[in-house]
Amino acid sequence: MSDQGENAVEIAHAAVRGAVAAMAMSGLRVVTKDLGLVEQTPPQAMFRQKARGVLRMVPRKRRQAAIQLAHWGYGAGGGVAFRLLPEQIRLQPWAGPAYGLAVWLGFELGIAPALGLAQAKKARPVERLAFAVDHLLYGYVLSEFRAQPQESRT
Repeated sequence: MSDQGENAVEIAHAAVRGAVAAMAMSGLRVVTKDLGLVEQTPPQAMFRQKARGVLRMVPRKRRQAAIQLAHWGYGAGGGVAFRLLPEQIRLQPWAGPAYGLAVWLGFELGIAPALGLAQAKKARPVERLAFAVDHLLYGYVLSEFRAQPQESRT
């Protein structure tokens, strides 16, 4: 396979890994919401507060699925961005969780306040802790170590 083909496969793998990591976050968020630790997830807040027009184009019974798919797509993009980090950083055991926390802090300190999301103003400490933990999980899953391909011995 050419270098270009190998790079495309690695980028696709990173996108899938990012989507799967976001799916893991979604599972954890079901638990934190059901336990009352989280009122509204960041993707829900963004769609319900700032993208209502987009959300209205989706049938009511499909809106939660649309929000999840958008989150998984964002997670896939984050997986690709993680893959583009220098290898000497990306392969460190702490890199994935640190990246996950950096993504969360970027949302908390940048995106949410810039969009004027209510969550940025009124999130309880327990909610912020739950979001930090689910982003640590995202980073951990994202940085899953796998065996590097071996040259075939012939």
